[in-house]
Amino acid sequence: MITVDSLTRRYGGFTAVDNVSFTARPGRVTGFLGPNGAGKSTTMRIIVGLTAPTSGSAAIDGVRFADLPNPGLEVGVLLDASAQHAGRTGREILTVASDTMGLPRSRVDEMIDLVSLTPTEAKRRVRNYSLGMRQRLGIATALLGDPRVLILDEPANGLDPAGIRWMRDLLTEFARQGGTVLLSSHLLHEIEVIADDLVVIGNGRIVASGTKEELLAATGTLARSTSPRDLAAALDRAGIPGTLAGDGSVRTDADPARVGAVALAAGIPLTELRSAEGAGLEDMFLSLTADTQREGVAA
Repeated sequence: MITVDSLTRRYGGFTAVDNVSFTARPGRVTGFLGPNGAGKSTTMRIIVGLTAPTSGSAAIDGVRFADLPNPGLEVGVLLDASAQHAGRTGREILTVASDTMGLPRSRVDEMIDLVSLTPTEAKRRVRNYSLGMRQRLGIATALLGDPRVLILDEPANGLDPAGIRWMRDLLTEFARQGGTVLLSSHLLHEIEVIADDLVVIGNGRIVASGTKEELLAATGTLARSTSPRDLAAALDRAGIPGTLAGDGSVRTDADPARVGAVALAAGIPLTELRSAEGAGLEDMFLSLTADTQREGVAA
């Protein structure tokens, strides 16, 4: 289990992570979502001891990562598939990691086979690997010590569709056997398929967390109008908080009938009005992080 409690990290006057708390539980895949610069990678680096927190704490089964006697046997980590020694072969990287953890050399062959690196690829220097091959090598390294916790940042980058499907099955089986998975990814469809729980971060703060079913069921109402700003303003005057997205939609927790009544009273024509339930993870994500998007999702 991963426990993050009131975690804060400041760099001078900039707060990268602001009072973040969440739990990733055994037997479940926790999707960690947020726009670029939201604080996901910083949070993960703090969990695995690469960045010191300004305040707060992070623990693996109640123990700080830095205090684990042999971390690789407890936690498998992949934060940057490119951060591997380019001059070594894949087999050499796994062998060094295996020796460091005190594992038998036979474990290296098991991992090479598990991640589907061919014998020829395993003998190739990492500088000649594709990104997808580096991801597979990184996952092999993370799994080498047979850990009970996995922390993976964008592990599907560079994988082809078959590789993504392979990873999905691998992580699902890992969690099914009681493991804890904390997974960050921009591939929202994959997170929607694989995740049991979701943690959404924006501007360094948690904006939503819970089971996938709970969060997707609580997406409220979606309304579209030829005058979305006027609609958002009318809802605000009626005491109904709403989020205006760049696609011209307004999202709110109020029921559709109430939203429709406000629009009618204000003389604002609606082009769409429906429950947002079942709209999917992408809609929920964009709605929750609208004010942190770089690409104009926030109006």
